[in-house]
Amino acid sequence: MQEYTSPGEVSVAPDENLTNALWRALETAPDRPAVAHRVGDQFVEWTTRQLVDEIRGVAKGLKAIGIEKGDKVAIYSSTRLEWTVLDFAIWTAGAITVPIYETSSAEQIEWIVSDAGVKAILVESPDLMSTYDQVKDKLPGCEHIFVIDEGALEHLKQQGADVSDADITAVATSVVGSDVATIVYTSGTTGRPKGCVITHTNFVWDAEQVAEAAKEFFKPGKRTLLFLPLAHIFARVIQTTCVRNGVLLGFSTGIPQLVEELGIFKPDFLLAVPRVFEKVFNGARQKAHDEGKGKIFDKAAAVAEEYSRATLGDGKVSLGTKVLHTVFDKLVYTKLRAAMGGNVQYAVSGGAALGDRLGHFFHGIGITVLEGYGLTETTAGACIGRPTAFKVGTVGKPVPGASVKIADDGEILLKGGNVFEGYYNNDEATKEVLDDDGWFHSGDLGQVDGEGFVRITGRKKEIIVTAGGKNVAPAVLEDRMRAHPLISQCMVVGDNQPFIAALVTIDVEAFPKWAEDHGKSGGVADHVDDADLRAEIQHAIDDANQAVSKAESIRTFRILPEDFEVGNELSQKMSVKRHVVSEKYDSVISDIYADVKR
Repeated sequence: MQEYTSPGEVSVAPDENLTNALWRALETAPDRPAVAHRVGDQFVEWTTRQLVDEIRGVAKGLKAIGIEKGDKVAIYSSTRLEWTVLDFAIWTAGAITVPIYETSSAEQIEWIVSDAGVKAILVESPDLMSTYDQVKDKLPGCEHIFVIDEGALEHLKQQGADVSDADITAVATSVVGSDVATIVYTSGTTGRPKGCVITHTNFVWDAEQVAEAAKEFFKPGKRTLLFLPLAHIFARVIQTTCVRNGVLLGFSTGIPQLVEELGIFKPDFLLAVPRVFEKVFNGARQKAHDEGKGKIFDKAAAVAEEYSRATLGDGKVSLGTKVLHTVFDKLVYTKLRAAMGGNVQYAVSGGAALGDRLGHFFHGIGITVLEGYGLTETTAGACIGRPTAFKVGTVGKPVPGASVKIADDGEILLKGGNVFEGYYNNDEATKEVLDDDGWFHSGDLGQVDGEGFVRITGRKKEIIVTAGGKNVAPAVLEDRMRAHPLISQCMVVGDNQPFIAALVTIDVEAFPKWAEDHGKSGGVADHVDDADLRAEIQHAIDDANQAVSKAESIRTFRILPEDFEVGNELSQKMSVKRHVVSEKYDSVISDIYADVKR
């Protein structure tokens, strides 16, 4: 059995909470830039003092409206400066943050708010409020609703005007490491999102270890631009680590503006999912080909990969490669680095596999992409590549003080101060993943080499992870689709792909009647591309998509010519054998994504 523990753990005091770093920074570096947000064509910075004043003012408002220690407060918003202010204000008020993706469906919102027992919710905009309105009447326990774009933070500050600094400080300092900081709902195979209970110690411990592993760029004076969703644990840990280490945290206004804002903000390092790096590469390649410089770009990309493999291998780079690399650095690589702001030396990629090709390409052009690995249950950061120790194709070593073990069946087991307390209101699910010795069973398959580098080789669980890092539970969609009378079986696909799709089989008993009613002749195999049949299946897909966010929704589908059979594509209990279907219909799945620009 393979097992490895990383040395160098940074100890965390049991009474340390997520707000303590704010008060220390206020004393030691009150005028240091802490956060920045876009105003017009520039980024406006806030000092530590300004940030703390805003957080404290909002926290007083939460206390004034009756939010008490241990209460749950939801943030239903995209990434923005106000998200971070609210997160820290909720913690300052002794409460627990419950994040909700801005793309969540009304059904998902209803489940999260009701299951967590949310007492107040901060909604980003009137548009998102219209989604919340669909289920508001079913959530009487959520007593307070505020809209960020309609002055929620100012309103809360006014509400808390009579609360003294001493009163709010007393609440903030009463929180200890074992207190719950957040409940983050993540997709589960049963369909219902499960709430991961994460304590202040989980968060602080992970932030400290990540900063230690990547101390080359998590230090005062460095700057990064955040565009990942703060509803996701990855971005929350980055937010926390930046605040604790004096890194200037800028907030992008969205992916469509990202290239422009990278040029304005000029970050030193980036945190992203593989899809972002794919888009940078594919966009540059497409532009070069459109301008008639495709051959030059393709050769430059090949040289970058060759240069990286040589330098990270035996260190012997041929003279020809060195010369070409120098030439292409002036012609091509400098432009690519400029597209990412010009100052980026390091980037951290998480959420899905980056792939050797892109890893070597970016390293070859002068940007080291360090892959990381973790789950919501491990407060995101379980493993990470270090600037001083990384291997392309691996997710690095466990963070300092954390352990990884490979079970007999190849499953990755994880242990450390970042492992969550369990699933909220779900002891049974908790027992399935946390054993008596404290090991978290990830559901992923992998290997650990002699130096402690972890390589992900597969996934035991059925959760699909898209190229953008979005976790998708196929059962949610499949169960609803199978409710349609014409559909016999379906299988959602999209692992490591840019979007979700589905393979659908038709019920052979229901089909003849439908065919007769629609004037069709022949069997199912004759109608896999029939417009009327596809329209019927599209109705089922539209209904299924109502239960999930846009990122999880099915974008396209293929009707298969024959149904699944027990013993072949189906198990004896009628469960779809995903690996069998994937192999049998590999060409169909490949066709779905054939025209996608990656």
